[in-house]
Amino acid sequence: MMTSEVYSDNVSFTYEHADTPALMDIMLSIPRGQCVVLCGASGCGKTTYSRVVNGLVPQFFRGTFAGKQRTCGLDPSSTPIDQLTPLVGSVLQNPKTQYFNANVTDELAFPAENMGLPTSEINRRVDAVAERFGITGLLGRSIFHLSGGQKQRIAMAAANILDPRLVVLDEPTSNLDQTAIADMRKLIEAMKARGLTIAIAEHRLAWLNGVADRYVVFDGGRIARQYEADEFLTLSPGCIAAMGLRALDLGPYRRRIAELESQSDAQQGSSPRFDNRTTLAPALEQSRHDLKTVPGHRSPKPLLSTRNLVIGYRGRDGFTRHIPDLEFHPGDIIGLMGHNGCGKTTLVRTLTGLAKPLAGSITLNGRTAKPRDLTRAGFLVMQDVNYQLFSDSVREELMIGLDETDPTVLAQTNSVLEDLDLTQVADRHPMSLSGGQKQRVAIGSALMCGKELIILDEPTSGLDRYHMEQVGELLRRLAAQGRTILVVTHDEELAAGWCTRIINLERCRTDPACTA
Repeated sequence: MMTSEVYSDNVSFTYEHADTPALMDIMLSIPRGQCVVLCGASGCGKTTYSRVVNGLVPQFFRGTFAGKQRTCGLDPSSTPIDQLTPLVGSVLQNPKTQYFNANVTDELAFPAENMGLPTSEINRRVDAVAERFGITGLLGRSIFHLSGGQKQRIAMAAANILDPRLVVLDEPTSNLDQTAIADMRKLIEAMKARGLTIAIAEHRLAWLNGVADRYVVFDGGRIARQYEADEFLTLSPGCIAAMGLRALDLGPYRRRIAELESQSDAQQGSSPRFDNRTTLAPALEQSRHDLKTVPGHRSPKPLLSTRNLVIGYRGRDGFTRHIPDLEFHPGDIIGLMGHNGCGKTTLVRTLTGLAKPLAGSITLNGRTAKPRDLTRAGFLVMQDVNYQLFSDSVREELMIGLDETDPTVLAQTNSVLEDLDLTQVADRHPMSLSGGQKQRVAIGSALMCGKELIILDEPTSGLDRYHMEQVGELLRRLAAQGRTILVVTHDEELAAGWCTRIINLERCRTDPACTA
């Protein structure tokens, strides 16, 4: 215990107003200098345990706490937060929820200012941590104008400004692209080299190969199993899948994505080809249906097409991107990929009429489309669906703008509820649902409105294997109904397993006409 930064002895916790415990009888010790991964299916208790470690439970998240917890030698449940803060740095899944300032420099300085450090020391620490985390060029900039990877890097730097002994991270890569994840790995390696203890609650596991020392698998609020890294990395894909965990080897998925990208480049406007020799990860083969069944639903006539399209916006932080000519067909599940900041969100906003193109044209069902035409035809399911849920019940949400007394509307509503597995929660308030359920409600609204194009922005961000596959199956069902599906995603497992085509916007950077 003396050499452990984290020590838990029979720790249990039940959130206020909850019927069942979130944690039960947790016994865990994390030695100083180790990197430990907390993993398991959604709702398994790993996030709650991370809150116990950094003191958010029970000081901020109220409930019934039992057992003995020591973090950096202190009891988080009774230690004043100003004594624990210098010892424990935390990075939340969504970094914007932990920002207190709009300016990068001010955000880095805030923890030190809060501790009452002199100005000269604050400035020294800001400069030092900015150099260590490679963000000197971001000092003084608005946080709101940074990419997802840059925001996460700022959060990591702010968590280290007080030179903590322990850093706790909750889903740090959920919104990051492949390059940003590689950068995150380097940051973790650098922190380990400095002797920090690191606890990471994470669904994506492959990026931690060779970095993590131990893996702790949670299930139903308990620790189901603990593995040393060498043992864990030798587990079969089937065993990993059985525990509800994401893949440890992304090589097969990336090869599949490369094939789909090449097919999309070569076969733009024609049916995609599938190579039976493609080798997929065994766990992926076990969990997915044969992709060759999907293109049978694909219409030869595109719903949407672009010609000489230029997207972006003007101004001080202007952004411009030339888009290669694209076609989107009914029955397609199209993955839109590329690094953070390459224009994916701007493109889908343009395709749904929420932003005007700077040049070029968009054709809808063979006719040049105005923004209002695109808005009528398309529906964007936002990454944070909380921004697009308005009613007091799921059923009412689906019938917004429709005649609730019309028997046809009522029958359609019941059908959509059943199709999306929402019948049991039809009378509940949408904000009381899980993230996956909220997402399905938003998709249901699109179906009720008869939208032909459905766009989902990062639909599997922060999801475990089961819920990622559930989203994939939903996409397939929508495509089978003749919808055109466009998925903005960094999730290589989703893209390889369920997309029929991949468009990588980053490739257009090779075009001299493209600027960003």
